[in-house]
Amino acid sequence: MRVILNKKMLIVSLIVLAILFPLFVPNQYYIHILTLAFIWTIAVYGLNLISGFTGYLSLAQAGFFAIGAYSLGLLTVKAGMSFWLAFILAPLITSIFGLLIGLVALRTKEHFFAIYTLCVGYIIYLVIDKWDRLTEGVRGLMGIPSPADIGPISFSTPLGQYYFVFVVLLLVIFLVYRIVNSLTGRSFIAIRNSEQLAQSLGISTMKNKLTSFVLSTFFAGVAGALYASFIRFIGPEISYTTVVFDLLTYMIVGGIGTLSGPLIGTLLIVWLSQNLQFLQDYRMLVFGPLLTMLIIFSPGGIVGSFHSWQLKRQERKRLNTGSLNN
Repeated sequence: MRVILNKKMLIVSLIVLAILFPLFVPNQYYIHILTLAFIWTIAVYGLNLISGFTGYLSLAQAGFFAIGAYSLGLLTVKAGMSFWLAFILAPLITSIFGLLIGLVALRTKEHFFAIYTLCVGYIIYLVIDKWDRLTEGVRGLMGIPSPADIGPISFSTPLGQYYFVFVVLLLVIFLVYRIVNSLTGRSFIAIRNSEQLAQSLGISTMKNKLTSFVLSTFFAGVAGALYASFIRFIGPEISYTTVVFDLLTYMIVGGIGTLSGPLIGTLLIVWLSQNLQFLQDYRMLVFGPLLTMLIIFSPGGIVGSFHSWQLKRQERKRLNTGSLNN
């Protein structure tokens, strides 16, 4: 009971801190960077759902992120649709692509699935890059509107967009929490642990894998739509393979297969990136060895290592209590 209360207090404290941050640090640059970090966190939560909880490493997440961004951009700029309708449709369109691709991709397993999705992500990049008539190609799609006002609430300012993205992030975290702790989420974890055992228990593995994959693409679409409305200009580079490896880094550092890992990993790496900007292209000389050491000595990431430390501490306490009773 005490542990649950401590967790609730920590969550409430973090939410209050995020709400008050722009008021105590009214620096537009920091607000911009933190808003971007929140957007990337949403995409990482989607990736964590299929890769961390279901055990299928998808390398097409950047492609689905781009589909969400371009869906919102094309619907608003070229089709003249209202922002909020386009914002609702963008992740749905992304999910439809995810469903069609998942039906084929999920017939493969392990490294074959990873290679297939990597190829899919690169094909999405090529389509965006070469289909000039639709996507504007390397010139990029400009003039994407920011979120439309809702009555007296305005989202045209950086502060308004910060709070809008933050609210969406909270909703995504809540949804992921409910999914993971539901029967469906437990089915995902069972598939990750042993797909054959899950099948023997009567779990429809194909149905659950496809559900996980489509949900991951939905969250990628939400993140992409937010990115397009925040930056208001998008180009093919947002779907390039380097982006998906950035997302993987955020997830691995924070803790793959954990609920708080995507948030912690993304915020930490984004903060480090900004503080190491003076190194320019040499930043990878710092990130590379650090990431390698983390994977070798702490494969569970920051959150996974913390959970392992807690379990060991509880076990030691239980053993000490038992020895004292004897």
